[in-house]
Amino acid sequence: MSETKKVNDFPITGKCVIFSAPSGAGKTTLVHYLLRNIDLLEFSISAASRKPRGREEDGIDYHFMSQAEFEKRIENDEFVEWEEVYDNMYYGTLKSEIQKAWAKGKVVVFDVDAEGGLNLKKIFGKNALAVFIKPPSLFVLEQRLRDRRTETEKSIQKRLAKANGELEKAHLFDYVLMNDNLEQACLEAKDLVVNFIEG
Repeated sequence: MSETKKVNDFPITGKCVIFSAPSGAGKTTLVHYLLRNIDLLEFSISAASRKPRGREEDGIDYHFMSQAEFEKRIENDEFVEWEEVYDNMYYGTLKSEIQKAWAKGKVVVFDVDAEGGLNLKKIFGKNALAVFIKPPSLFVLEQRLRDRRTETEKSIQKRLAKANGELEKAHLFDYVLMNDNLEQACLEAKDLVVNFIEG
């Protein structure tokens, strides 16, 4: 078993896999594929201070909460990491999500942006595998965001600007996985994760 370390009095007793990418790069699709194909994995549901989009469901896609509740949980030290991604829009990882998975002997999977991914990598060290999913180009990324039909033009431009900054951080991850062929990317991601779990 992985060694136990503490982060802000948070015992690290298991392994975790971190997937980060700009919005629209396909990380959620990859993570869902891995969850279906590797029994040991358990998804860490992030908390978000925003309303659900499209078919998103509370407690399945995110733990949706108000800004006030999110800030109260920050005060109560309930997050392993959190960030204000856009003005007054918070995302974070609840300690309780991770503890629940490790108690069952599972490997935790995170689907987070680059900043969150690097924060988690710093916290979990050798107990984590951090993978950055890279889109073929910003043009492809823009098309994927438009195809979702859940974003306003302003929101698309904001996400593309953020994507630029995230792509510059790709080299800080353990592995950069190009997602220009989804089937290939899924198989590559599965190999990476299985090797990490068994290693």
